[in-house]
Amino acid sequence: MKRMKRLHCHIPVLLLLLGLSVLTACNSDDHEDTIANWKWDKGLQPEENTDITRLGWTNVNADYGRLPAYINVYKAVKTPDDKPAVAFIAIAELGTDKAKFSVSNDIHWSKKAGANGNEKLFTPTEFYNNYESPVVVINGGLFFESGGFYYSQSSCYSEGSMLSPNQNYWSENWTDFWYPTIGFFYQDKAGEFHATWTYYASDGKDYSYSACKKIDKTKPETTAPDANSPSKGTVMNDGTAVYGIGGVSVLLHEGKVMNTWADELLDVAANSAQPRTAIGYDAAKKRLVFFVCEGRRMTPDVLGMTTAQVADMLKAIGCTEALNLDGGGSSCMLINGKQTIKPSDKKERAVIDACFIK
Repeated sequence: MKRMKRLHCHIPVLLLLLGLSVLTACNSDDHEDTIANWKWDKGLQPEENTDITRLGWTNVNADYGRLPAYINVYKAVKTPDDKPAVAFIAIAELGTDKAKFSVSNDIHWSKKAGANGNEKLFTPTEFYNNYESPVVVINGGLFFESGGFYYSQSSCYSEGSMLSPNQNYWSENWTDFWYPTIGFFYQDKAGEFHATWTYYASDGKDYSYSACKKIDKTKPETTAPDANSPSKGTVMNDGTAVYGIGGVSVLLHEGKVMNTWADELLDVAANSAQPRTAIGYDAAKKRLVFFVCEGRRMTPDVLGMTTAQVADMLKAIGCTEALNLDGGGSSCMLINGKQTIKPSDKKERAVIDACFIK
């Protein structure tokens, strides 16, 4: 076996050669700012929305397949009072003019039932399949069943048409009545979003008001809201509202926490921890936000949230307008057709309407 020749390295010579190579690179005529022109690996893109992540939200886009650049999905595992949570937000950057908000259009007037609603309900997955696979789907407003017909209790607007108004009365004994204004979230013709309170009056106009009507449940009412009461109303069903959805409890209005469930009267168990669905808008950054949280121990120790907690979380991320939607077993959000939270019915509940981001 031949012995290998020993190589002799002279350190000073190597250092000199290295130095010359560095100087040559730095003085090259085609040198550019290396950092500025670094081709980042797509999987390692820096997080843009640090205003969201610093509040404890984690970007989970990678869990939901290919998403448009204008949509981001985040998950939180703590409530505002530091209890276990499973919450998701889908944020659409509207400034791109690519993100589109819409609402399902299946609700209709039934002459037989004498009301607005539908003979059939759909799960969020069925809405996803029926409406050309929107990127984000959430459940919408409240409803109830009677005699095989599903009555809509919440306002629903699609393509400028009112498919149903908010329920415009409340009674426990069908003798004493109250006439509340109830929460409504809508997009106007200019593309802006608002959370407000509405009442469908006897003149056939759906009025929006700048504040929620105060209710005294010790005093049954004999008059209902109209064009000038409880304040000057703005007509919604004249094309002003393009897309809109009703719920119970305006959470945020013009940047202030409202949480007006007590005066809206329809029961959403606002003060107890429940699965929740909500919709919000950040007017400053032109962001549309869909929110959902899990509850009822579908994940161990995760009870859900109160409407006040949802309001706090949405305000913290910059929302100025927000509305609580139907919750409990109805709460569901799909991203590219995939569930986020575990529905408390252990399967998706069929609902009367849904909201989409495309």
